[in-house]
Amino acid sequence: MNFNDYKQAVEQLNIYARHYYVLDDPLTTDEVYDKLYHEVLAYEESNPNNILSNSPTQRVGDLISDGFTKAPHLSRMWSLEDIFDSEGLEKWLIKTYKLDENITFYCEPKFDGASLNLIYKDGKLFQGITRGDGEIGELITQNVKTIRSIPLTIKHKERIEIRGEVVIFKDDFIKINDERLKNNEAIFANPRNAAAGSLRQLDSSITASRNLVFLPYGVGENTLEHKLLSDKMTYIYELGFKKPPNSSLCKGFEEIEEAYKAMKRDRDSYSMLLDGMVIKVNEISSQIDMGYTVKVPRFSVAYKFPAVEKITTVKEITLQVGRTGAVTPVAIVEPTDIDGVVVERATLHNFDEIDRKDIRLGDRVIILRSGDVIPKIIKVLTHERNGNEIKFERPKLCPVCQSELLQEDVLIKCQNLTCEARVINSIIYFASKPCLDIDGLGNKIVEALFNSGLVKSVVDLFDLTLEKLLKLDGFKEKKSKNLLESLENAKGKDYWRFINSLGIEHVGEVASKTLSDNFGFAFIDASKEQIVECDGIGNEMAESILEFVRVNRETILELQNILKPKEPIKKEEAYENPFKGKTAVLTGTMSVSRGVIKEMLENLGAKISGNVSKKTDFLIYGKDAGSKYDKAKKLDVKCLNENEMRELL
Repeated sequence: MNFNDYKQAVEQLNIYARHYYVLDDPLTTDEVYDKLYHEVLAYEESNPNNILSNSPTQRVGDLISDGFTKAPHLSRMWSLEDIFDSEGLEKWLIKTYKLDENITFYCEPKFDGASLNLIYKDGKLFQGITRGDGEIGELITQNVKTIRSIPLTIKHKERIEIRGEVVIFKDDFIKINDERLKNNEAIFANPRNAAAGSLRQLDSSITASRNLVFLPYGVGENTLEHKLLSDKMTYIYELGFKKPPNSSLCKGFEEIEEAYKAMKRDRDSYSMLLDGMVIKVNEISSQIDMGYTVKVPRFSVAYKFPAVEKITTVKEITLQVGRTGAVTPVAIVEPTDIDGVVVERATLHNFDEIDRKDIRLGDRVIILRSGDVIPKIIKVLTHERNGNEIKFERPKLCPVCQSELLQEDVLIKCQNLTCEARVINSIIYFASKPCLDIDGLGNKIVEALFNSGLVKSVVDLFDLTLEKLLKLDGFKEKKSKNLLESLENAKGKDYWRFINSLGIEHVGEVASKTLSDNFGFAFIDASKEQIVECDGIGNEMAESILEFVRVNRETILELQNILKPKEPIKKEEAYENPFKGKTAVLTGTMSVSRGVIKEMLENLGAKISGNVSKKTDFLIYGKDAGSKYDKAKKLDVKCLNENEMRELL
């Protein structure tokens, strides 16, 4: 690398840093950034007189946004030196042991979130400050107070800085992005960016809604007299802070390496994202003696995990047809090695995602792989386009049976029940327990029947005979008779099970019971106006039902004639009581199972919902009620414990 190459690399790193830290809009992966950063670092070590003042190696921490008031840390927040393999660990230990041989090490997960410094005075939370440039950060105290894992008061009365990482759990991250999709908002690339973006909202109510979690990893200014870091952190957790998972004490290279391998192996089982393991000298007096370089502490290092984000190219987009007929796009990408696995496909979820991210054939993209889950495209590198990229056109016909596709906002569906791509999964669902519960009709049996040509649709199941089955490999007399008996037992079952077995998009057990109770056999003749009048059924579900019936009316009638399901008996009108016509939510542990309470209230004319909303009339709770109780209180929903509920009756 010559000086001009070095200068360009510094400029590129600063562009990456601004997009990552300030705009929460990463342009590349950590792996690409780290590689370029270490090339710059190597040049500067060989040419110390040529170091540019704006080089990222001269900065510790994040850039500062102008959106908040700036505030100083009481003591500097340091970044850590990175190592990437056992050779790097060995070199770091050699340097560290030269400073002090009589040391042990405190190892803990390196969380992938946003760093935060908390200052407490007189036992009260005084300030919350982002890392910023390590010496001055953004004052976000109001936002910090919305994070439930951060206590507003602690028993420690002297001034203290408590430092940690703000993260979003993976399950909550999915919910946030689902909500943003519904609101036509850009989704976050990963939980790390979601945490940073949520923490730095000017509207603290948005921060409060994101379920951020604070995990402490150390202290800044303090008057604590503990001799070991592990003891000091135990004290911090005792003050009321959430204890991060899986910290350990290690004596040397082999134990550290073992802890790292275990953490890397189990990384996908953690609730939050990890990007490595932090190793710190446990003896505080040794930490003080070792001190700091210009950029990093000598007593600590970050042992990074292999990259799970990689850059690749979109070669084509193929289409898959599922059980319900939903057509799902899948990106075929240039084969890319991610953590030892060669990736050639990436999920695209739906066609709206293609439009929203503007994914084109030939695009350079960042893909993220987590565990054994199919990777997904998290960002299109639009700045690398050369004009040869091709826009993807939404399909109008099923790629398998060529039937006209239903265009339903986010979803595109094939409504043809006899579509070959749908048949196997449709039959498996048709026979499942929540549907007709046909014993002996598992995945392998269905595949064998389909591949033999005997069964090409659900209707064909009921044309099977003993003579036909005995001609198939693996079908002996007893097995064949059992299957035929199970098919016969599927007849005469409750009508809601029949509706559920059809596999109508958006229609599950609850909606099937609603349709059955309201219309019985006449559900196929119900109008949209009649359907949306049913409790819990909206426009989208009604459209799906009507379209399904239009395409499959003859098949539905044929199956109904074969199976002769039981039409529901109209329930007697419930007597007048406080719960009749009301919506109730159940939560917590009660004297009997919630299923018993649910059935009792439904017989009284109540509707039981799974979620608390403004439309909820009663929350009925037992022990360990949790978040539903909190939400009900916030919405002024009437809350009754089990005894109070029974007293009303």
